[in-house]
Amino acid sequence: MMGAFDLDAAGRFVRALPERFRGPGGVAGIVKDGRVVLKQAWGYADLGRRLPMTEATPLPICSISKHFTCAVLLDLVGDPARLDGRVAAHLPNLEGPHPSIAQLCHNQSGLRDYWALTVLHGADAEGRFRRVDAAPLFARMRRTHFPPGLLYSYSNGNFRILSDIVEAEAGRSLGELYESRIFARAGMETMRFTPDTAASAGGVVGYEGNGTVGFFPAANRIFWTGDAGLSASLDDMLAWECFIDRTRDDADGLYRRLAAPTRFADGTPARYGFGLGHERIGDVAVTGHGGALRGFRCQRLHAAAARLSVVVMFNHEHDARGAASAIMKAALALPEAAAGPAGRSDPGWNGDYLEPQSGLLLTVRARGPRLDAHFGTLAERLAPDGNDVARAGGMTLTRQGAMIAIDRPGENFRGQAGRVGGAARPDIGGRYHCAELDASLEIVMAGDDVGYVACSGFLGDGPMQPIHAVGEDVWIMPCRRSMDAPAPGRWTIHVTRGADGAVSGLRVGCWLARDLRYARLA
Repeated sequence: MMGAFDLDAAGRFVRALPERFRGPGGVAGIVKDGRVVLKQAWGYADLGRRLPMTEATPLPICSISKHFTCAVLLDLVGDPARLDGRVAAHLPNLEGPHPSIAQLCHNQSGLRDYWALTVLHGADAEGRFRRVDAAPLFARMRRTHFPPGLLYSYSNGNFRILSDIVEAEAGRSLGELYESRIFARAGMETMRFTPDTAASAGGVVGYEGNGTVGFFPAANRIFWTGDAGLSASLDDMLAWECFIDRTRDDADGLYRRLAAPTRFADGTPARYGFGLGHERIGDVAVTGHGGALRGFRCQRLHAAAARLSVVVMFNHEHDARGAASAIMKAALALPEAAAGPAGRSDPGWNGDYLEPQSGLLLTVRARGPRLDAHFGTLAERLAPDGNDVARAGGMTLTRQGAMIAIDRPGENFRGQAGRVGGAARPDIGGRYHCAELDASLEIVMAGDDVGYVACSGFLGDGPMQPIHAVGEDVWIMPCRRSMDAPAPGRWTIHVTRGADGAVSGLRVGCWLARDLRYARLA
């Protein structure tokens, strides 16, 4: 039996959302035991037109769309393996094993994220990415950045490929399949397939900015399908959560199949499958997914054992995941997290470390009693135990002399990073070419440890971006964002040299797109 359900506490938190997460507008709701017990809308869908946000306002749900794509797949073909033979046609130049359909669904394909790769192909973050631009990007992929099934790595392209395969199998558009196989059955009356982000559903506007500089409309001009592309009102999303509860005892129910446990190829349990993340809030198992587009953030969470669901959607860029998790905790009457320890953590952790397997930089900084560790897309806060180990929910670091062992169990990733030292060598200016991407980059130096880089490819000539050295032959390129949002994380640039010490090339990567090799051009 689950613990008490505290609607009053959850309601107080929901009513406080406009103050705690200040922005133009938002919606939030709770489903308990198959009934909508609370819903609220506030603010404006469009500040300029003074258009109020309502419970019926459609907002882009972005990557939450992924589990709906997987639901269509399962409903259409049953066993995903039936379509494994379709994958190769979408990756015509991929060398080595192709991922299976299930590995696409579970983000275990090893394919680099295609939105991250748009940066290296020279895309303008405010430019238009058309439907026809996806196929040539996939066609340029020659290697996965790990063998399929071995690890987890978030890749929007997995679901874009699924979209095309499902449409070909059914002989119908994905929008029609969503409508007939999911929305109509679940009573999602205003749910819409809106793959072109330049045209918002219902006139809603997404906003960047904050309370200091104000809020201003965000520009989006990308076409996405399968990985995102759906717009839903709060009423639609709550109808889906009610449908999940209504079919909870159906052994062949769609959500039960989506939420089934998954594993990596080595048998290790995975924390992601069929477009759903698996986590625990307190001691309660929860499934769900978030979504992000420039100017929008959203999150849905479902605790099956408690028959409880929470949905939060903003038309601004505050932390919808944090809001939804806090509502879930309040509803489940879970205790607040204990205050962190006082004092300061050991500054001996401080440093930059290069992890050779991924080619990426780990940066660790002591901040009060905890550590900030940046290795993936975002920094994580870790608690040191005083014995050379520091832990957070997604990562454990262990000091081993000048090395740090990295364990990221949700990704089945383990590595060892060595401390980066030495002074920058400013002889890296010039042009470089990546044969795998058929893309190039140019570095222009502005000092011994400061430079600029611009990427060019089939999507255009990108802007100059600053780079800075963190040690000998290791540089960081910040990424404002790819065409999707948020940004895929900083890029590590590792300089490679020949036997004579001259620069021969670069190893470039971010967490979502690792280990790309560039050769220096004469």
